[in-house]
Amino acid sequence: MSGSALLLSFQVASAATALAGALGVLAAWGLARRRSRWGDLAEVLCTAPMVLPPTVLGYALLVGLGRESAAGRLYEALTGGPLVFSRGGVLLAAWLAAFPLVVRGSRAAMEAVDPRLEEVAATLGAPPWRVFWTVTLPLARNGILASMTLGFARALGDFGVTLMLGGNLPGLTRTGALAIYDAVQAGREAEAAGMVALLTAIAMGAMYLAARTLRQEAP
Repeated sequence: MSGSALLLSFQVASAATALAGALGVLAAWGLARRRSRWGDLAEVLCTAPMVLPPTVLGYALLVGLGRESAAGRLYEALTGGPLVFSRGGVLLAAWLAAFPLVVRGSRAAMEAVDPRLEEVAATLGAPPWRVFWTVTLPLARNGILASMTLGFARALGDFGVTLMLGGNLPGLTRTGALAIYDAVQAGREAEAAGMVALLTAIAMGAMYLAARTLRQEAP
């Protein structure tokens, strides 16, 4: 049982990190290059999941995306099944855990890029998307990779939002973090300790890898 829960955690965290990387890098680019009052509000919205209590965020999503909500009914009409208490809900919870870290880290990496290099590319006729793809992204690559690594570690261990949005269904939505909780509640201390050790080692390894990646970027 614990093996399937850990496998689900890896699968969900990997998919959530990939999605957070794609959307988070674009959001970070917009925030880094367009400073305004609306940009500050957008940054607050992007990073809010990182500071909101998990129960508050989970409850808001449960109400806003449940089967009785307009968004929930639309999702069910398109996919044939509800979002809450499903793999989709688990994926959304993991994505929300990873996304703010990716946005903040990627924005910092892009702001560290010398804007004169981007201006030179623009004066040579490169459109904004090409400047981003050929100048900004390569120079900010290490910072982006580091933020995605941390996002993966965070998504892998999410508990509160996953429990409220995905439930705790064995073989369907029970992730490693939820399996640890169940094992402790059932008195299976050895099983819980093994999963804790594995997830801790992965989290520490991710932080070490992120630090090494950022160090390679330093002059």
